[in-house]
Amino acid sequence: MLRVGARSTRALRARPVTSLSARFSTSRPRSTDSFSLNSLDTFTEEEEMLRESVRRFANEIVGPKVREMDEKENMDPDVIKGLFEQGLMGIETSAEHGGAESSFTSAIIAIEELAKVDPSVSVMCDVHNTLVNTILRKYGTKEQQDKWLPQLSQTKLGSFCLSEPASGSDAFALQTRAKKDGDYWTINGSKMWITNSYEAEIFLIFANVDPSKGYKGITCFIATKDMGIKIAKKEEKLGIRASSTCSLNFDDLRIPAENVIGGEGNGYKLAIEILNEGRIGIAAQMLGLAQGAFDKAVPYTYQRSQFGQPVGTFQGMAFQIAQAAVEIESARLLTYNAARRKEEGKSFAKEAAMAKYWTSVIAQRVSGQAIEWAGGVGFTRETGIEKFWRDSKIGAIYEGTSNIQLQTIAKIIQKQYS
Repeated sequence: MLRVGARSTRALRARPVTSLSARFSTSRPRSTDSFSLNSLDTFTEEEEMLRESVRRFANEIVGPKVREMDEKENMDPDVIKGLFEQGLMGIETSAEHGGAESSFTSAIIAIEELAKVDPSVSVMCDVHNTLVNTILRKYGTKEQQDKWLPQLSQTKLGSFCLSEPASGSDAFALQTRAKKDGDYWTINGSKMWITNSYEAEIFLIFANVDPSKGYKGITCFIATKDMGIKIAKKEEKLGIRASSTCSLNFDDLRIPAENVIGGEGNGYKLAIEILNEGRIGIAAQMLGLAQGAFDKAVPYTYQRSQFGQPVGTFQGMAFQIAQAAVEIESARLLTYNAARRKEEGKSFAKEAAMAKYWTSVIAQRVSGQAIEWAGGVGFTRETGIEKFWRDSKIGAIYEGTSNIQLQTIAKIIQKQYS
């Protein structure tokens, strides 16, 4: 796993994909001159090693299962187990709690590399790391961290439960209620569109403890499935089919008072801050998706000949490929700039919104073009290219729609210039 320090660097290079190990605790790009500036393509040696290791895991372990998981609309348990064994479910979590103690950019790298092969696996890893783990790391008490983070790092999948039937983009209009009952809270309500919820064992649930205070009554609770969380419906989706998306019901769900995360009434603050980070994760997913579709389709254009020459060398298609490469690179720079700003403690809400918006646009555009570049073959399921296009559509919807991202950007610009 991603657990050991620099002393294991040589050993890591020799180890197979089943034993990805190193503690990537540094996030500063390498430089021979401490005063020099680095490009956004500059990564630490540890981050580069991580990228290569995740790439091998994605290609060798996930890749052969992608089509079957998509058609069965089910995540292979061996893939989930593999993610834990590789240390990819506690990337930023401390070594003390069984994690890799790595940088935020390392998490973004992992999400991107997984998405090049299967965006369904990528989003499972993303939500678990950037939302569930991060809330506990940033807002959990020491007792909560000691109890929950080791489980989330090593064996148990997490789920983030915010959205409801009447609470999508207007996330704080949620109707789920929590009422104090001695040393417990009793929760009643429902959630909708909840990622990872079918396989998850640990849930972060947002509920309002005092509706008279509006969004200032929203509180975050941590619960386990065996407390009585009910799967009401597993959605059948256009894309990311292997990633579970379910509706949940809470009927007198009793949660110990000690399971409040971040204090009563602070749930809205947690959600706002965490979703800004989560948007960079989705940007990485969409970036990886676009690159994955590009990588599958472009080689075919140079193998397929018509009228005596490879179809990719005709000016019309060649220019489309070049334009797509420019767009993917622009999406990559936006994504990594947002990630580095977050690491450096700079404001990043605008940059995160820009990255998520633009990568979702590019993912859909490039994956759609990739189908056309491959012609009839691209339209079949056999190549897997059409799956990237189906998976791309969700990028404009979850963790803030494209219109919400544009609204966020516009408000920040208005504040800056007015």
